[in-house]
Amino acid sequence: MREIVLDTETTGFDPESGDRIVEIGAVELWNHVATGETYHVYINPERSMPDEAFGVHGIGPDLLENPRPPENGEVTLKDKPVFAKVGQGFRDFVGDAKLVIHNASFDMKFLNAELRWMGASLIPMDQAIDTLAIARKRFPGSPASLDALCRRFGIDNSNRVLHGALLDSEILAEVYLELIGGRQPDFGLSATTTAMAGGGEEWRPTARANALPPRITEDERAAHHEFVEKLGDNALWTRA
Repeated sequence: MREIVLDTETTGFDPESGDRIVEIGAVELWNHVATGETYHVYINPERSMPDEAFGVHGIGPDLLENPRPPENGEVTLKDKPVFAKVGQGFRDFVGDAKLVIHNASFDMKFLNAELRWMGASLIPMDQAIDTLAIARKRFPGSPASLDALCRRFGIDNSNRVLHGALLDSEILAEVYLELIGGRQPDFGLSATTTAMAGGGEEWRPTARANALPPRITEDERAAHHEFVEKLGDNALWTRA
């Protein structure tokens, strides 16, 4: 099962009023596991960047009404391709995979508006999985923004100072897996591959060449040891 976790940044809220996409970021999942394949592009919107949108994502200071040089890692757009130059490549990358999007109706209306203007095939709305709707159903009455869900699930989003499509899609991939209740259906434990309908082989994650270093600190290790000692000889951690 191939899924694409996707996010866009735009100049505003309504493509029919002249707003355009300025960034697309996407992460590929196979059976709920990130494959390492990503899609990322900045896009020249061929219009000015409103101050409100610039304040959200920091993209395109040279297209503001009062241009200034970019600073602090901000991205300029004058030398980026227009959507018509990258739209078909994006459409090919997506294919018929399910699109995992937070507030899917917003991104889908922009993507399909841009695809329609260039004469490309549109993406059916039922191809999208809306994580905002999933979160509101699972946690009714609770905040369901991406930042709020990161706090709920303990996902590190400290690098998310400004919105960025690729970073947000990477974070959303982690949130999505938590929302659906876990990782890939069989946890990728099978060492074999199975044939797919198209004649290829089903992708399976492989073991890392080098194990990741432990993330527990010495203070945390000491605190855990002290906690286990208080539980006595019958603690599970003391059993062989």
